[in-house]
Formats: sequence, structure tokens, C-alpha cells
Amino acid sequence: MAGLFNKLHKPADAIVAPKIPDGQRVYCIGDIHGRADLLAQLHKMVLSDAAGYRGAKTILYLGDYIDRGEESRQVIETLLSQPLPDFAAVHLLGNHEQAMLDFMQHPQAAAGWLSFGGRETLHSYGVVLTHIPTMRDLPMLAGQLERKLPDSHRAFLHNCTESWRCGSYYFVHAGIRPGVALDQQTREDQLWIREEFLYSNANHGVIVVHGHSISPEVEQRPNRIGIDTGAFATGVLTCLVLEFDQSRLLQTGNAG
Repeated sequence: MAGLFNKLHKPADAIVAPKIPDGQRVYCIGDIHGRADLLAQLHKMVLSDAAGYRGAKTILYLGDYIDRGEESRQVIETLLSQPLPDFAAVHLLGNHEQAMLDFMQHPQAAAGWLSFGGRETLHSYGVVLTHIPTMRDLPMLAGQLERKLPDSHRAFLHNCTESWRCGSYYFVHAGIRPGVALDQQTREDQLWIREEFLYSNANHGVIVVHGHSISPEVEQRPNRIGIDTGAFATGVLTCLVLEFDQSRLLQTGNAG
């Protein structure tokens, strides 16, 4: 049963004042991880929530569309189908998409991808593993994936951006390195960073909205908002809704 959270809140101890430009509303969806079913549910909730809104609407996805869940291919097909036609869409790159691209280019060096969700993604594209692959099997598997991956999916993965900024919010998959200017952040950190970012109380000059690090509930801190609620395992896929200085959540599953 879908849960819907509409409570508006503005953190009293915010380092940076939360602000989206007037006349805009941003819907930001966390890590999907192959759960096309939850994505479809959340899209319906977003459409219902946005009905009647006359301003500019942006739908932003924080990356990690693939792996772990069983429907990685279907998730990307859904995103390519422009399911929210009246919204501007922003697709960020996640570390799992980068790992998949690395595997296709350098299968033996990037073999670790198979241990954190790659097997499920291979299966969704029709590459079936019947045994534990050896290092000699890896180039063959990468070649099969290359052949089965539709050109539109390949273009989608290569066209994902690393970050996006709107008002006082900075959207990125994993986070940023504290003390480093936004325009100097590395791709590695923005896709993979954890502890150095999660445990920092630094003023980043923006409020960072991110996924990547799973938490049972949305983590709202003065300098960041984490919305990866482990959809592939929990059934809770989260969308953060931002408008002017207010925020609220839309969530699938038994989040209430």
C-alpha cells in the first residue's frame, strides 16, 4: 500500500537557507535499483501530486537505475519513454551505471560489478549465467552484454550527468568531498564517496541532495538530504519534493 507524506518542513538549524526559485517545483527520486514496479507506482504519485500545478516542473533521478533488482532493463526503458511528458527530466549517473560501463570496457579489471548487482542486470538483458564465471569468462560476458544492450540504452548511460544545481540545492548521486569547491569535485567522489561526506558537518554552500548510502528513513541534515531508502529490498522508493523553501516526501511501500 502506497504511503504519502505531505508534511512541509524547513530545518530550523539549516546552514544554508533552503530555496528553489519561484515558479519551480523539483521532484527528486532516489536509487531505483531495478525496481520498475516501484518506479511506475511513484510516477503515478508524482503525476497526481503535480496535477493543477502551473509552474515549471522538473523530475530528477539520482542514479543507480540498475543492479540488485530484477528489472534493470525495464527501468531504463521506462525512463526513455518520457513517462512524465510535462516535466523537464534530469538523469544523474550512479556508481552502478559507471560500474556497468567499466565492465563492458575492461571486464577483468571491473569484475567486482558482478558481486554487487551486475548478475541481475546481465539477466535482465538476456545474458544468463549458468555457473560462477572465471576470469577467462569475463570478456565473453562483457561482449554478450555489449551486443544485447540497445543503442538507446547505451546512449542514455553515456548522457547521464554527474550533478545538477537548482537554487540552494545541489543534486548528486553519492555526495561531495567537504572543503572542495563544487566545480572542483571529482567524478570518483560524486559517484562513490561515503563516510567523509556523510559524517561531515561542514557548510558546503549548498544543501546536497543525494542517494547511494541506504538509510531506513530519509536523512535530513543541515547540509544534506539523503533519500536512498533501499527500494530494491524494502519496497520504499522515495521522491523528495522541493518548492520555494518547503520540502515533502512521496514514497511507495509501507513507509508510514
